[in-house]
Amino acid sequence: MTKRVHVVAALIRNAEQQILLALRPSDKHMGGLWEFPGGKCEADESPQQALARELHEELGIVIENPQPLIQVRHDYPDLHVLLDVYEVLNFVGHAHGAEGQQVRWVAPSALADYQFPAANCSIVRAAQLPQQYLITPERLSPQQLYAGVELALERGCKLLQLRAAHLPEADYKILAQRLQVLCAGRAQLMLKGDLAWQAEFPQAGWHLTAQQLHELAGQTRPIARDRWLAASCHSIEELELAAALQVDFVTVSPVLPTQTHPGAATLGWDAAQTLLRQFNAPVFLLGGLTQQDIARARSIGGQGVAGIRGFWPLTL
Repeated sequence: MTKRVHVVAALIRNAEQQILLALRPSDKHMGGLWEFPGGKCEADESPQQALARELHEELGIVIENPQPLIQVRHDYPDLHVLLDVYEVLNFVGHAHGAEGQQVRWVAPSALADYQFPAANCSIVRAAQLPQQYLITPERLSPQQLYAGVELALERGCKLLQLRAAHLPEADYKILAQRLQVLCAGRAQLMLKGDLAWQAEFPQAGWHLTAQQLHELAGQTRPIARDRWLAASCHSIEELELAAALQVDFVTVSPVLPTQTHPGAATLGWDAAQTLLRQFNAPVFLLGGLTQQDIARARSIGGQGVAGIRGFWPLTL
């Protein structure tokens, strides 16, 4: 049986929100590819200790308060890896290739221009996603939805889903077209509905329902790789279906009771963490959560929190 190697890596951001990449030496495993700096955990080290040591050795920096970002398990033909990834926003020193390796600061939007080892692909997606995912409320008019999204964008929203199953198809499409223009260059818009519509909205991503996940079982990814694909999941089975479709991120719900479904069964934080540990892509936790829950969500390996009432900028 191939041993699983425990590795740590860092998503290091500077004041301009650029991300530090390092080029793997040509004589190492996956040589010539770019990676997020880090290295192997020694037997007597915690992941945080290993990360601090590796970044000091490789980059000449002393890190402060690294935060969990994502945990990835990946099986190469010759190597099985458990990758603990931390986000580093504060460090002392000038980051440089202390071991002679090439390093480069890169804008998140430019990460797609670089080639990474396969295990790093989920980190790339996590690096490009915010910590909050706004989902629009149901039963609002197109005018109310547009006004709320406009205000949310003014307040810095970077990722939002137009969830409006109550609208007739024609009205949803008209609103989606308007929001696609409104969000251009400001935020990533995610749509829901029939996948046959996707050609009409080339700048939007798509968020699959749990029902669509089951309907697409055994098929290939239903949208181009250069567009965002997400899915709603409530169980390990649905996470496995999402992974098979190579989605970019998911929501996992419900974590806590909600106002709309106060008596529904919930996962709770412990079960949510168990699910996160079995999934390699970024996860937004959903259900009864607000901005105050982001730190806890990230502490258990989540990308952040998705919310409807908790994030909607207008009174409901």
